[in-house]
Amino acid sequence: MNVTSRFTQEMVSLAESYSDDADEAAAPEGGGSFADYAMITLHGLRILLDESYEMTIDRLEVMPPILDIIGLESDDLPHPSTLNKWFDKITIDVWRVLLRLSAQLHEPSDHVAVDATYYDRSRASKHYCQRTNYRVQTLEATKLVDTESQAILDVHCTTTKEGSDAEICAQLARRWPGELRVLAADKGYDSQWLRTTLREMGIRPLIKHRLHAAYDHAHNARIDDELYGQRAMTETVNSSVKRSLGVAVRARAWYREFREIVLMCLVYNIKRAIKP
Repeated sequence: MNVTSRFTQEMVSLAESYSDDADEAAAPEGGGSFADYAMITLHGLRILLDESYEMTIDRLEVMPPILDIIGLESDDLPHPSTLNKWFDKITIDVWRVLLRLSAQLHEPSDHVAVDATYYDRSRASKHYCQRTNYRVQTLEATKLVDTESQAILDVHCTTTKEGSDAEICAQLARRWPGELRVLAADKGYDSQWLRTTLREMGIRPLIKHRLHAAYDHAHNARIDDELYGQRAMTETVNSSVKRSLGVAVRARAWYREFREIVLMCLVYNIKRAIKP
């Protein structure tokens, strides 16, 4: 069984475990709608294949074994515009739940690290940019990564500079109450408020101090170098996601771009889980 088939099986399994219509047929029957798990899986395949909506449908039409796993036939495939509209129906909360489920495929540890990276927003016409105030050319994605399995546990996205890195880190940690023991981050997250907040959540912070005074050297010397060194796994993960799934998002609207980033992390987790 090839990688695409194994990926599809895992994607369908995760989607069915979350969807309310897992017992329903994937294709519309009697004027109904596509099952949620089918459309979620098609979007996962779109990211895996790194294709547009049109090319995704075209490629799947000649991949009957993949369609059979989903429960579809070539004549059942939605029109590309239908697949596009479904991306608005699947909220980011759904993608976050699926991301968490995909991380559990790796049996994550309680030692995590945080780091940010940037994705390009796909080029748009000058007319579109003026009409929609499409001025920001990159978006920031801050990922919470399990340093042992290199699975992505969570991700925060923004197109603005509002909020500090420390606030974003704390927000990600709060989504995993009681499940994290150690959190590592570089000097960009240097904040006494963040360290205090993490300790209150029962998390040991491993965050280097910026060197402003002699005692900052002393603080850094007390950090466990071996544990802190695993923070580099976040850079490895960011590089792997970009190399395999792309450095840019295809969507135009910011909320669709955020969903696309979460979906890319989900696809990365599944690809890593099925890797021989």
